[in-house]
Amino acid sequence: MKKLLNTLYVTSEGAWLRKDGQNVVVEIDGRERGRAPAHLLGQIVCFAQVGLSPALMSFCAEGGISVAFLSMTGRFLARVEGPQSGNVLLRRAQHRRTEDPALALGIAQAMVAAKAANQRGLVRRVLRDYGSGTAPEARATLDGAERRMSDAARLALQAPDLDTLRGQEGEAANAYFGAFAHFLRNPAFTFGGRSRRPPLDPVNAVLSLLYVLLAQDCRAACEVHGLDPQMGFLHRDRPGRMSLALDLMEEFRAPLADRVCLSLLNRRQLAPEDFRREETGAVLLSDAGRETVLKAWQERKRETVRHPFFDETAPLGLFPQLQAQLLARHLRGELDGYPAWIWR
Repeated sequence: MKKLLNTLYVTSEGAWLRKDGQNVVVEIDGRERGRAPAHLLGQIVCFAQVGLSPALMSFCAEGGISVAFLSMTGRFLARVEGPQSGNVLLRRAQHRRTEDPALALGIAQAMVAAKAANQRGLVRRVLRDYGSGTAPEARATLDGAERRMSDAARLALQAPDLDTLRGQEGEAANAYFGAFAHFLRNPAFTFGGRSRRPPLDPVNAVLSLLYVLLAQDCRAACEVHGLDPQMGFLHRDRPGRMSLALDLMEEFRAPLADRVCLSLLNRRQLAPEDFRREETGAVLLSDAGRETVLKAWQERKRETVRHPFFDETAPLGLFPQLQAQLLARHLRGELDGYPAWIWR
């Protein structure tokens, strides 16, 4: 269990939650592993196979404590709450901010600046880990990408409007993926640029799967914290598009998805035989390859990192939840700005 602000996160498989007086008790294999005073909680978030006693469910419903359930992969399943809820006020605030480009700009700026800063962080790690063995021309490309990511982060905070910001974000993405081939240290794989629908090489096949998983986690985080995943600040509204989830995932692309992709390929955990090419030209992961990616993804999400706003360590897999929680607090007026996450 992990308590951050007024939310209790339960991530242990097979945990059982029960009521003890005015406390929420977490048990695993019949042994108490933690407890939290109920009056300090506004929400309980349960990952995977977590059970609650009927007494606790009733107690939470009467006390205004919502309970959210997510699958083992982080997919949102359900939220249980009593008759009184502030979600309508939160969603009205979200709607007002997304409807007015001038009001949406500040949140979008923070997200794009954090994305560029986190991409710069990955470039710096590549330079640190492989710099001495990098060819001069490749080193020059990486150095240039690092500078362009720094400029992108700075310019994002100065963008006068959303259209300018979106253009800057696109230019930064082109510079980042223009250097991505030099992140690879496995000669069995090459990267000629980002291709999405469909992915045209193994690197893009892995990235596409990881981005789908990340978007799923971010959508669940939005729904858990009462946000509408369809109403975004950076991404334009489009039928069927989960724009806010796509906004939220920008901060996590480099440190979560891209990092996992590079680790799998550079450490030779994936081989060319883990992919297959379709007649259409699409390159897809085999069943075994997909299983390898999913396992690495879950392992990465279990790694713990200190969150600068909360000043506590937490699994990386919880960070989309934490950022959604901070965004909700900002929209409710509890925070002056949205503190986007920058990877250190």
